[in-house]
Amino acid sequence: MLTAEIIAIGSELLTPDRTDTNSLWLTEKLNGIGVEVKLKTVVGDDDARLEETIRDALRRSRVVITTGGLGPTEDDITRKIAGRAMGRRLMLNEQVLDGVRAKFIAMGRAMPEINARQAMIIEGAEVLDNPRGTAPGLFVEHEGRSVALLPGPPREMRPMFETLVLPKLAAKAGDVRVARRILRVAGMGESAVDERIAPVYTQYKNPQTTILFNKSEIEIQLTAQAKTERDAELLLDGLAGQIEERLGDAIFAFRGEMMEEIVGLRLAVGGFTLAVAESCTGGLVAQRITEVAGSSNYFKEGVVAYANESKVRLVGVPSELITEYGAVSAPVAEAMAEGVRQRADADFGISVTGVAGPGGGSPEKPIGLVYVALADDAHTEHRKLMLPGDRQLIRWRASQAALDLLRRRLI
Repeated sequence: MLTAEIIAIGSELLTPDRTDTNSLWLTEKLNGIGVEVKLKTVVGDDDARLEETIRDALRRSRVVITTGGLGPTEDDITRKIAGRAMGRRLMLNEQVLDGVRAKFIAMGRAMPEINARQAMIIEGAEVLDNPRGTAPGLFVEHEGRSVALLPGPPREMRPMFETLVLPKLAAKAGDVRVARRILRVAGMGESAVDERIAPVYTQYKNPQTTILFNKSEIEIQLTAQAKTERDAELLLDGLAGQIEERLGDAIFAFRGEMMEEIVGLRLAVGGFTLAVAESCTGGLVAQRITEVAGSSNYFKEGVVAYANESKVRLVGVPSELITEYGAVSAPVAEAMAEGVRQRADADFGISVTGVAGPGGGSPEKPIGLVYVALADDAHTEHRKLMLPGDRQLIRWRASQAALDLLRRRLI
């Protein structure tokens, strides 16, 4: 099986503010043609470290892909260092230079001389056209290795890779195809999931199974190899079906869908409508619901009733309930769900109230205590939760629990 390494280049990717998303996307595309990614590396704009990384990658892997560092500035060193690592010169390509200059003219600007660096091409490399930017990519066949140098911006990198690089690699990959599937599980811990399904997945070397905890849910990642994509998918179907038998309704997604997508689909198919009243989540539930295209067909409104008086005024919570039980309580959560459903004239109302921290907790109502409630025209129910984590995680997990309560009612 063809193996690959991905090198993300740029000092900004080593800061806490930026994430290398290109490698995730490239991995998916490579897996789809039967190329296994063995290593991903992030390297800053450092000549020595980048050269060492590229040399090591060329020694280990048949395919090496870099992203970033193809711009015109001093810290854009990918062409120079990749050429040095392969023992190849950089040469000015007049045709590429004319192309870069033409792009600036089309924008009504004169090309800065510094951009001429983007026309420096590694000896023997194929130039990869970049209609969405000024930095061309490069593809080099070097001592039995395929090396692709791609720009960093995803809007430039993705079409370049799919159109100009992926077909070349697919021709080399042979007859192995890889299919992946992500099953998502709600309401169970990682060890409990593994205890139930280990007797099944440990019987298989193909597909392979990985269990991960992801913020508020468990991911079961399945990977299968076969001669065709269809055969690989059939292998996944067989194992996924056995896992479903073990976990039942705890599985809410079979192809990596998010909870809000699944809930939205079930609301749309059933012709139901929804309204939301939130306190500690501050609109997060409504935000997640409305991130799904078409949510206007089933989502009527969301209310952020943060203060006690807002709970009374906006969703009709009786003030005596708050006085007697407190804002973070089952009676108030249920009243919020009932109130927002009635006022919005929706089929379902869901609510969240809790203590997200880091302050505001007490021995009776500690940080992480959350109530979620669900109301329809015949029944109201709630769940009491003790959620671990910081403020952000508690709020996210509370939103997940509220959506999962509705999902289980819908099925």
